[in-house]
Amino acid sequence: MKKRPVDLVVISDVHLGTYGCHAKELLAYLKSIKPKRVVLNGDIIDIWQFSKRYWPKSHMKVVKLLMQWVAKGVEVHYITGNHDEMLRKFVGFKLGSFSIENKIVLPIQGKKAWMFHGDVFDVTMQHSKWIAKLGAIGYDFLILLNRAVNYCSKKMGKEPVSMSKKIKNGVKSAIKFISDFEQIAATLAIEKGFDYVVCGHIHQPEIKKIDTNEGTVMYLNSGDWIENLTTLECHRGKWKLYHYENDIALKEKDTEMTDTVELLENNELFDALMKEFNTIPGSKN
Repeated sequence: MKKRPVDLVVISDVHLGTYGCHAKELLAYLKSIKPKRVVLNGDIIDIWQFSKRYWPKSHMKVVKLLMQWVAKGVEVHYITGNHDEMLRKFVGFKLGSFSIENKIVLPIQGKKAWMFHGDVFDVTMQHSKWIAKLGAIGYDFLILLNRAVNYCSKKMGKEPVSMSKKIKNGVKSAIKFISDFEQIAATLAIEKGFDYVVCGHIHQPEIKKIDTNEGTVMYLNSGDWIENLTTLECHRGKWKLYHYENDIALKEKDTEMTDTVELLENNELFDALMKEFNTIPGSKN
């Protein structure tokens, strides 16, 4: 399969290490593209809920592919999020074409794109982190339950449903939170003179122009790989939202994927990580 060239890819909220992560689908997508630059915009590895008991081989394959890109010189920026906030201790770290940062500004054909995860706008994150963590566990359980329900629905010939989406779309406070998040991000970006503001965090894929009294900015959100299975792509100055569900060619291949979850043992996980780390130019063997 010929790889599709993309100038810039922005991926967020993958949550590797959780039951809700669609790592196999993400891996299929990553294998289908040839990016020049990659931005991992937070919550790629879910350190909050990381368990040594659950790290499927498909999750390791995603990490392996990303490291292979770095080894080949593809520029990869890892922007920290709230679920991988432990990595904020290593902000400023660089190895070859890989870097860890809290936020970045990238030039895109004469325009400036401001990129950050977005949890800084979340009041719950700032003042009641334990509530946020408890909510994350509940969300992961809901996703797992949803998969079981959809599996049964598929056997009965019914269309799949998203329980969490129905809940979020039916709760006024959730809708207001998303609207407020987008407005705050846009207002700050306009004040700072940016043309684009690119976020993650809220699992709500979006590309839209936001106008305020102070000006206009293009707001973009890469969504997630839990429910929406979306990524932001920019090629030749044009942005688009990639939806895995709309990628017929990859979905046809998806039917050939096995549902068996192969777990890595602890020593296998460590050895695999070290092996891939040593492939990066400039790392010590």
